[in-house]
Amino acid sequence: MGNQDKGTSGTGTTVFFDGSCPLCRSEIGLYRDQDAEGRLRLVDVSAPDASLPQGLDRDTAMARFHVAAVDGQVLSGAAAFIEVWRSLPGWRRLAGFAGLPGVEPVLEVTYRGFLKVRPLLVRLFVGVQRLRAAMPFHRVRAEDR
Repeated sequence: MGNQDKGTSGTGTTVFFDGSCPLCRSEIGLYRDQDAEGRLRLVDVSAPDASLPQGLDRDTAMARFHVAAVDGQVLSGAAAFIEVWRSLPGWRRLAGFAGLPGVEPVLEVTYRGFLKVRPLLVRLFVGVQRLRAAMPFHRVRAEDR
């Protein structure tokens, strides 16, 4: 995948994601599809040419979700997701909810739990994707209802 710039370099939120993870690619694809305004700059940290901000090494970026906010601050985990949500019109209400007192720490604990089971979830996700690809796609025609 390599670096994928969407938006102008230096503006918007830069999202550092693990492009070698099918689950992560799927989520980033969802964000990409909803980023009509080009507010996100997407960087696949699994690519050898990935450009990372000072202080963020590849292994750390691969292990945990990171973003660089418009002001240059590097955020990770729940704070990083909230920053992405603020950038996308359809997600701003969720970002607002996440900004309520006590919500972000709960999201962070949840994210850390997810990281522990991520390998299993990736295997399940890949298995479901393979099943879906193997199954013939059937559309119910109006006259067959």
